[in-house]
Amino acid sequence: MSIMLLLGFSSGLPLFLTSTTLQAWMTKEGVNLTSIGLFSLVALPYSFKFIWSPLLDRYVPPFMGRRRGWLVITQIALILAISCMFFQQPKQALQLLAVNAIAIAFFSASQDIAFDAYRTDMLEEQEMGAGAAITVLGYRLALVITGSLALVLADRLPWNVVYLFMAILMLVGLVSSFFAPEPEKPVQAPETLVDAVILPFQDFFQSHGVKVGILSLVFITLYKFGDAILNNMTTPFLLQTGFSQTDLGVIRGGMGILATLVGTLVGGSVMSKLGIYKSLWIFGGLQCLSNLGYLALALTGQNYQLLVLSINLENFCGGMGTAAYVAYLMSLCNPSFTATQYALLSSLMAVSRDVLIAPAGKVAELTGWPNFMLISIVAAIPGLLLLPLVAPWGKKATEINS
Repeated sequence: MSIMLLLGFSSGLPLFLTSTTLQAWMTKEGVNLTSIGLFSLVALPYSFKFIWSPLLDRYVPPFMGRRRGWLVITQIALILAISCMFFQQPKQALQLLAVNAIAIAFFSASQDIAFDAYRTDMLEEQEMGAGAAITVLGYRLALVITGSLALVLADRLPWNVVYLFMAILMLVGLVSSFFAPEPEKPVQAPETLVDAVILPFQDFFQSHGVKVGILSLVFITLYKFGDAILNNMTTPFLLQTGFSQTDLGVIRGGMGILATLVGTLVGGSVMSKLGIYKSLWIFGGLQCLSNLGYLALALTGQNYQLLVLSINLENFCGGMGTAAYVAYLMSLCNPSFTATQYALLSSLMAVSRDVLIAPAGKVAELTGWPNFMLISIVAAIPGLLLLPLVAPWGKKATEINS
């Protein structure tokens, strides 16, 4: 479990370095909102990691085994890629910054593939609940570092130095991979690359049916779309409203992530009583309505009490939605193909978070912040409308996916 905590930390560390934290750096450097919004596209590797995930299933590195070997390779690559951010100048060389950020996202997505597979191979059935919770804890602790501490440091140090410090923290994951135990029952690698690519997809649609399978994929893409639009532009919105980087680091990065963690734990507890499908309905509705806090902030202006309320409400409800959402993804996977299938499903989740939200900056420029917040609420509705088809209120996941 200690290894799951540390590898979870390593998995979460790069995420904000190509999104929220990078947006703060770019905003302070005077980069326009349209460019900042389009920078969500640098995270495309998270959306398409299912394309190369079969390679990590099929091929075994010449050291440390199939899972830990790939973990070490991706973590060394991440240390180097994040260190290169020390040399970047967002205002003068935006394209070079984008290339560097894409490299970080690619190696981070590859690390996630390897870690998800290692966790699946390593944990016994009775350990999976605790292992998942410990992993989320490590992941969220990393987000506190990159989303809170990094912003506080940036008010006192150059951004280049802050990124170098983040690269050094990746050593936590690298050292953990060397000390991580091998699974007692290693999973046999697919015999051919064709098997590694085709069988997981074939099994998914055979198990769930073509109609439900396709609708499930659309639902996964849209369920957190409203949340994703809001989160993509929250940093520029708050900075332009008059809050400092330290305000964002302490309140949004610290309190907000803590609220997300609490929401995730509360959501998991409630879900154990209500089940996955009912939780998707309730948490999805709350997740949508929680954006009203930011609408109020956009209408009011710089107000610290409202800032604290808005951030904690949105993150708490988003955490509950995430708990049900991840449980739904897991319910769709066949244990025989968890690595590739989960990579596919989480890639679709990343499409909403990184690709569909790319025009958000332009929308904010054209409509203004109050109207933009209304749009983020409306964007959550299509995913909710699919719930009767993919997660009927009165049924259980086993009744649909068997």
